Amino acid sequence: MATGSVRARTFAVWRRVLALAWPIMAEQTTRTLMRTVDILVTATFSPAAITAIGLADIYARLPLRIGLGLGGGAIALSSQDTGRGAGTSRDEAITQAILIGALAGVPFVVGGLLLSDWAISVLGAESAVVEFGAIYLAIVMVTAPARHVGIIAARALQGTGDTVSPMIVNVIANVGNVTGSVVLGLGWFGAPDLGIVGVGLATGAANVFTAVLLVLVVASPFRDSSLVRPTDWVVTKQLVAVSTPRVAEGLVATAIEFPFNSLLLVLGTEVNAGYQVGRRVYQQITSPLGRGYNVAASIVVGQSLGAGDPDRARFEGWAITALGLATVGVIGLVLARYAPDFVAVFDPDDPATVEHAITFAAAYGIGAPFLVSYIVISGALQGAGETKIPFLARVSGLVLFYLGFSYVAAIEFDYGPAGVGAGIVGYFVWSLLVVGVGFRYGDWAGKAARMMDERSLAGDD
Repeated sequence: MATGSVRARTFAVWRRVLALAWPIMAEQTTRTLMRTVDILVTATFSPAAITAIGLADIYARLPLRIGLGLGGGAIALSSQDTGRGAGTSRDEAITQAILIGALAGVPFVVGGLLLSDWAISVLGAESAVVEFGAIYLAIVMVTAPARHVGIIAARALQGTGDTVSPMIVNVIANVGNVTGSVVLGLGWFGAPDLGIVGVGLATGAANVFTAVLLVLVVASPFRDSSLVRPTDWVVTKQLVAVSTPRVAEGLVATAIEFPFNSLLLVLGTEVNAGYQVGRRVYQQITSPLGRGYNVAASIVVGQSLGAGDPDRARFEGWAITALGLATVGVIGLVLARYAPDFVAVFDPDDPATVEHAITFAAAYGIGAPFLVSYIVISGALQGAGETKIPFLARVSGLVLFYLGFSYVAAIEFDYGPAGVGAGIVGYFVWSLLVVGVGFRYGDWAGKAARMMDERSLAGDD
């Protein structure tokens, strides 16, 4: 193929991806801003408050992981069925994913109300951290079903090519969350000074708002999608099959965070607080772009496979990876170079926290080219319904490097936070290697074709 032709095709993919991804990026910018504001607000209380919200967020990620897992199944099936014009199957998948997500959130409500104190204290946190973290966690977990529904409904709409509607709803919710965190957390404009309770209430209210609005959008007669009475067990089976590795991947990632944060706490509360700040710096700057590329890759690859063009889907996957490297990869290296300046924006009061935050922000920046490539290729595989390879990549990387290498380097070889930073970079490199090999040599296109044939034989459009 001529170089000029490859360049023209690549730029065409980039234009389509950016058109799909910019609403997701805008949405994620406000979402990460929300989490950043939470850190900024709690930073005015104490390092213990920062650590508390970070530890509570480990548990709060459990509903997030399940929502993203089921959302991954919804976006895979909805993008493929949109590409092949199978509306009945698409609407079945969307409806079933939303219902399963709502039901899966109920245990978190119970756990949040009954086990919040124990959940924070079991990590070895000091009493002040337990007090702050338990209150925040209980409030957020009550809205876990809504969190699931909001994520799944957004992914389902995105799979049809509608990335604007989820953006509008989520941006409004996230801006309201940011406002609520500041007003209720700090007692501005005559509001009660609720501290970390106010931060939690703002997050919970945003979760409910998002879920209600997005379900209404899905059911709206002005959208391609709709809610139906579920009847197709083939769709159910495929939805569960695609979602389960994604859910398991997220749950393992969250489970690893427990011993990982305990490792950080062994090194000191200030080290843990520095990690929360350093990671937040990276996520605020690059996470919106990475998430946008991930979802866009799922949409583009899934729709190309639905249209019966696996060669185009493969080319698009690599082209989007190149776009990620040219943007997020470069930004990450700039972050690593100027980490002290970025960390200074958070202005933590404790000098030790600042020092450790710089270390972790630099580590995330160095790892950015590898991480964004992994994120994009995982999204492409997800669009094909292939979620086992990303599961293997992430879980093995977490165990071998994020936790294992970090522990050995930080404790056994006494490199401290720098050793943990090296483990983080190693995790990104390894994960990319595994998904890259899977995307290059795996039968993900054939798997997608077989899934679509099965749905067709079941009697859909």
